[in-house]
This record gives sequence, C-alpha cells and structure tokens, in this order.
Amino acid sequence: MKSTTARRVALSIVMVTALTGVAACNSSDDSDASGSSGKDDRAAHKGTTHVSPIAALRSAEKSTDKADSAKVESTTTMGTMMSMKADGALGWGDGLVGNMTITYTGGQLADTMRQTGSTSMEARYLPDAYFAHMGDKFAEQAGGKHWIRYGYDDLADIAGGSGAYMKDQMQNSTPNQSVKLLLASGDVKKVGEEKVRGQNTTHYSGTVNVADLADRTSSLSASQLADLKKQLQTAGITTETVDLWVNDENLLVKKAEKGEMTSGEMSSTAYYSDYGVKVSAEEPPAGDTADFKDLMPSQGAGA
Repeated sequence: MKSTTARRVALSIVMVTALTGVAACNSSDDSDASGSSGKDDRAAHKGTTHVSPIAALRSAEKSTDKADSAKVESTTTMGTMMSMKADGALGWGDGLVGNMTITYTGGQLADTMRQTGSTSMEARYLPDAYFAHMGDKFAEQAGGKHWIRYGYDDLADIAGGSGAYMKDQMQNSTPNQSVKLLLASGDVKKVGEEKVRGQNTTHYSGTVNVADLADRTSSLSASQLADLKKQLQTAGITTETVDLWVNDENLLVKKAEKGEMTSGEMSSTAYYSDYGVKVSAEEPPAGDTADFKDLMPSQGAGA
C-alpha cells in the first residue's frame, strides 16, 4: 500500500479515467444560455421549415437524455501525458452506472501502467464512486487488492477545485451533456450533413471557454472555482472546439473535443450506439478493494 508506484498509478488514474468519453463539461438546462430566442429557432424559406442549430440541438439533448443508456467507444489524447482508448456501456437513468475497458496506448501514463504489469484495466461506474481493476502485479504492491475505489467526495477533498469539478462531472455526465455544453457556449453552427458509421447525421460545431462554462454551469463554490481556474491556467487549458454529430432520431452518435495544453494537444472522440441497452454494474468485493484516499494519505491538491 505504501509503494511509490502504487501511489503514482492511483493518482494518475483519477484524472484520465474521467476522460474516456464518459465525462464532458456539465451544463445547466437553461435554454437561455444559448443566447437564442424562440423566434429565431425556425425560419421558413420557400415553404420549407428550416430548423436552426439551437433548436436541433435542444431536440437532440432531450432525446439523448431520455434514452437512459448507450454503448460507448472513445479515444483520448492528452499531450505527452497519455493516449488511451475505451469501450463499454453506460447508463444514466438513475445516476451514472456502467462498465468500461480502458487501454493506455501511449505517453507517460502508459509507461507507468506497464509497471503494474498491464496497460489495460476495467472501470466500473456507480453513482457515488468508480472502481478501477489494476491487475495482479498492482495487487502485490497494494496489500493483495486488485481494485481501487475512487469516491467522488474524496476526489473533491484531495484534488482541490479540479477534484470538485470532476465530482460534479462524474455524477452528472451523460452523452447529452456534450449537447448542453455546446448550447451553453452560445457559439453553435451547422457544418453540414455527413455519414457516421453508415448513419445519416448532421454535424454541428462550436468553441467553448472551459473556465467560463465551469463558472456558469457547475455547482462549485467560489473557492473551488478559483482553485479550478488556477489549475486550468497552469495546465494551459483555455478553450475547446466541440463537434457533435446527431442522427435522424435526434440522438448523439459522435462527439469530438479538441484543445491545447502546456504538454501538447488534448483531444477526445467518442461514438455512441445501441441506445437503451441494458446496463448494470456491481461494486467489487470490499476485501479486494483499496480506497484511493488510503493509498494517498499525504497527497493534496498540489499532487
């Protein structure tokens, strides 16, 4: 449990597991955040009703939210820190639940993961925590325990503003949050009609200011927001480009986010399919689970 490698891996997993295509910046349901009035949502031209990007995304947000679950495939890159891919299924009807298999394909974190004997892990999401299965070699360094538990309340306590924001995201993140993100940005445009994995889709795009949206749409306190903005500034994260592809059933089928960090480009692409799929996740056995806060007793927000 006191192994330096065990602690380093445990700390690293906190951030990147939340970036598997599950978590996107949260947004409120306030339609006024788009800066559009109902009068602008639809315009007639030669007898045809044209739906504005704002109105179309509002419909997509509602349809995706009602679907309750979906299969997810994603790839994520964070500069020289790491690249990874993930696939599984998630449900959000009554808190976030689901299972994902995450494989680290490059960067510093992949090198760190190799020290545990594997670059792949299973992640289980429950409404109050998520769990990472780290393998046999990690268990040798962690008192025989294969799983790490990350309680969302503990993330807020240990990682300062970014941890509090992650808690907010992990408890509220669903595919439709990406739609809300773009609506809240006030910068939405229709790019065109495109095929995504054989489906007819409409492509929308916009740019968001990460810190401003965190201020407007999260439930963080003033001190937590100040801490988060300081951490974002240190990481060099300011704005993100968000692209969404919505199918004929008003369901999100693809999401892409891109931005810059001090360590290089940050990008994430996720595909959503099989909406309504049955999803369940069980908490791992307590005797085989180490708690993150116990692995990191002396680590603070500075870590």
